[in-house]
Order: sequence, then C-alpha cells, then structure tokens
Amino acid sequence: MKIAIIGCGFVADYYLSTLPFHPELELVGVADIDQTRLEKFSGFYSVPTYQSTEDLLADSNVEIVLNLTNPRDHYEVSKACLEAGKHVYSEKPLAMTIPEAKELVAIANSKGLHISSAPCSLLGETAQTVWKALRQHVVGKVRLVYAEMDDGLVHKMPYQQWLSSSGKPWPYKDEFEVGCTLEHAGYYINWLTAFFGPATSVTAFSSCLVPDKETDVALEPADTPDFSVACIKFQSGIVARLTCSIVAPHDHELKIIGDQGILSIHDCWNYGDAVYVQRLLRIRRKVLMNPIKKKIPLVKKPLKLKTRGAQQMDFCRGVAEMAAAIIEQRPSRMAADISLHNNELVIAIQDALETGGYYEMTTSFIPVVPMDWHRSWHRRSMRLNYQSY
Repeated sequence: MKIAIIGCGFVADYYLSTLPFHPELELVGVADIDQTRLEKFSGFYSVPTYQSTEDLLADSNVEIVLNLTNPRDHYEVSKACLEAGKHVYSEKPLAMTIPEAKELVAIANSKGLHISSAPCSLLGETAQTVWKALRQHVVGKVRLVYAEMDDGLVHKMPYQQWLSSSGKPWPYKDEFEVGCTLEHAGYYINWLTAFFGPATSVTAFSSCLVPDKETDVALEPADTPDFSVACIKFQSGIVARLTCSIVAPHDHELKIIGDQGILSIHDCWNYGDAVYVQRLLRIRRKVLMNPIKKKIPLVKKPLKLKTRGAQQMDFCRGVAEMAAAIIEQRPSRMAADISLHNNELVIAIQDALETGGYYEMTTSFIPVVPMDWHRSWHRRSMRLNYQSY
C-alpha cells in the first residue's frame, strides 16, 4: 500500500523509525509547508519530496495520506485529502472540535474512504493481552477502571533541549497551547472504548494550573487545561476514572477492578509492558487483595523498538491496520466511527474548563475484535457483543 506524509515535524520521526517493521507500506513521498524542514527530513531519511500538498494529492499513486501536521491544521488537511479521494490516517486529535470531526467522518463515508486517528496503542501487545484477559474473565465482572496519564512537571523539564532523531526540536509552544488532554488522553481512551464499548456520558473537570508554563514565548490561548479528570460511564455499565496532567508526578498506570481481582499495567506507552493480575483472598470472614502480583504472558513477543524518549510504541501499526482493512475489505479496528467517538470523549473532557460537569455522548460505534494473534480468539465475525461485561 502506497502512503505519503504531510507534515515533517517532531512526530514524523516516530513514524519513520517504525516504518521498516511494515514492509507492506511503501512511502512514496513527503510534503511540508516549511521547505527547510522538508529538505532536512527528506535528506535524513532519503525519501522523495513533493513541492506542495497539492502535488501530493494530485499523485494517483498515493492511497493513504498520513496527516502529521499541527493539531489545529488536522481538519483542513484531512478534508483536502478526503476530497482528493485519499484515505487518511491522522495524528491525534482527529479534529479540534466535535462538528469538524463529524464532518470529516461524513465526507469519508460519502466517498467510501477510510479515516482513522492515532493513537494506535490499542494494537500493542500489552493492550491486546489485557483485552484477552478481560474476554477470559480473569478478574470476573469488571466494575471500575482507574487510568492515569500524568507526565510530571513538564514546564520544569529541559524540554527546549528535546530533539527528534532528525534533529527537530519538540514543539513545546504547540504542545502547551493544544493541551495534554487532547494530546495524551487518547492513549487510554482508545483502550477503554475497545474493551468496554461505547461511552454514554462523561462527567469531567479541567483546569489550567500553570497559565504561562514559564516559557520564553506567549501562549495563545494561555489557559489551556494542564490538568483534567473525568468519570466515564459506558453502555456496559462500567465506570472509568481518567486523570491527565503535566503537573502531577509521572504516572501511566492502569487498574481494571473486577469482582475477583485487579488487572494492571505500568505504562501504556510501552507496547511490551508487563500485565499483572492480583486476585482476591478470602481469609475467614475477610476478603483481602492478594499483595502478590502475577504476571500474565503477553499474547505476542513485542518488537524491539529503538525510538527515542519514553515511548516504546509502533506508531505505524495503525497505518498498517488501515491498509490491511482496505485490502481485505473489512472494518478497521480503528474505524472512523470509533475515532470519532474517542475524539468526542477527549474534547468533552478538555472543554470541561468552560462547560464543566456532565456531558452526554452524541456518537457511538460498532465494536471490533482484537488483533488476530491468538488462535483462541474468535474469527467468525468482526463484531462483538459487549453485554457480557
């Protein structure tokens, strides 16, 4: 499947570093509005360039476009790609507003095209192992989930020295202006909706605790939330609490609490992170949690990634899933309706700074099955019934 990239910024290096794991994807060219950045990127990776986005979209060889532009440009770039008849895999978020996201999905559906949004962490070995454990009811009926996406005091870190593999600086101004919720909440949101089905409502609170982030540039807006907490209720009855911040100490832990124990992991940014189970102990008249955690074998040996920084993620796995779905003429595990639903959830949490309180979801999706890595997983249908949870 022939792919092209629009946007050669910081995150593009993560895609190029994991592209060799997917020989079925052929990168035919890249484009960027900044010619200096484009030339540096193409020279570092020895990839062809397009002189403009228009030239890229006019290339009939391009089947999938990776939209790796600034989040505030995602809507316009993705819309142009869809209108040119290209499938689109967008970095997160799908769009900055819910109406824009809905419009993109509507355009894709009307043209019979695929559109998906990162992150693709659900497709990692750790997430798939957790999902399998849930399907096998390892901790019994699930009642509650705690998910943390706290990254520490980022504004106190030497972020101005952070460079990508090809030497591009971390875009801290954009990161602070877009906010940690839109940037990072999706890493667990896409797990939760896959595991437990569509959400029906979210009650959220968000706040900007460090307005200026002590930067050397003015932030516009200056009050983007750097902390949010949300309680999400799913159609299945399960409730999840998701916390996201760049102020609290680093914590990416996930705990899934069931009637018979707890499933947990340390970090969703590591596709090969260990999965643990703690079971309940009944001692006389008391019910206690066993302090000993037992490791559950991963369903597949994880790849040895050489990505820089804390992320140990195969960024191209979502693109590969889209390509496979197109070729096999089946729904993608990151289908448009799923990406839209996840985008709505994240925006609802971020917007709690202004609206606060309770939000009823307006979108839903048809759930899909896990990756086909284990023979015990059913292959008869691409659809699941989540009522068992």
